Amino acid sequence: MENPAVMGHQLLVVLDVDSTLTQDEGIDLLAAEVSEDVAQAVAELTESAMRGELDFEESLRKRVATLKGTPESAVHAAARRVRLSEGARVLVDTLHAHGHLVGAISGGFHAMIDPIVEDLGLDFHRANRLEIAEGVLTGQLLGPLIDARSKAATLKEWALSAGIPQERTVAVGDGGNDVEMLSWAGLGVAYMAKPVARAAADVALDTPDLSEILLMLGLTRD
Repeated sequence: MENPAVMGHQLLVVLDVDSTLTQDEGIDLLAAEVSEDVAQAVAELTESAMRGELDFEESLRKRVATLKGTPESAVHAAARRVRLSEGARVLVDTLHAHGHLVGAISGGFHAMIDPIVEDLGLDFHRANRLEIAEGVLTGQLLGPLIDARSKAATLKEWALSAGIPQERTVAVGDGGNDVEMLSWAGLGVAYMAKPVARAAADVALDTPDLSEILLMLGLTRD
C-alpha cells in the first residue's frame, strides 16, 4: 500500500493499550492486587484471548468475575503500576507536533487508562467500564463491551468525525481483539504481536520501541 503520511494530510493513529501503548496487561496488574491464585487464573485467560484461542468477550467477563469484591482502591493502585511502552511518548508527541491525531482504544478499563490518556494528551480514547458498588467491584461491566468488532467500529467513528479517510488511518495492536481494526485501517501495524495480529496487519514491528512507527510513516523523531 502507499505510505499514508502524505505532506499536508492529517493522519489518525489509533493504538491498542495493553501490551501496546503500555508494557502491561492492566487486568493482570489488577488481579495481582487480589491474590496470586487470581493473578495466575486471569493471566492464563488473558494470554489465551490475545492468541485468539478464546472469545474475547467470554474471556473478559470471566476475568472480571474473578475480581468480585475487590476494593476500588486496588484499581487505583494497579493503575499506578502501569508503564508506558518504550517510545510511546515520543511517538505521540511527534505525531501531535506534525498535526496528526492520536487515539487509544482498549479492551481494558477506563479507570486504569484515563490517567495515561490525560498524561499523553490523546485526542480520543475508549475502554470498558468496571461496575463498582459501595466501593467494591461487582464482577460485572457497565455499558457496551469493547471487543474486536467495536474497536474497528470506533476507529471508523473517529475517522469520520475528524474527516479523515480510511487510507490515512493507522492502527497499532498486538492481539486477537485488534485484528479487525488492523485489517480495516489504511496501515495496520502489528506491534510485538501474536501471530493472529501479524496475519491481519500490513507490517510488523518486532522491536519494542513505538517510536519506530514514525519511520514507517516517513516522520522523524522530535
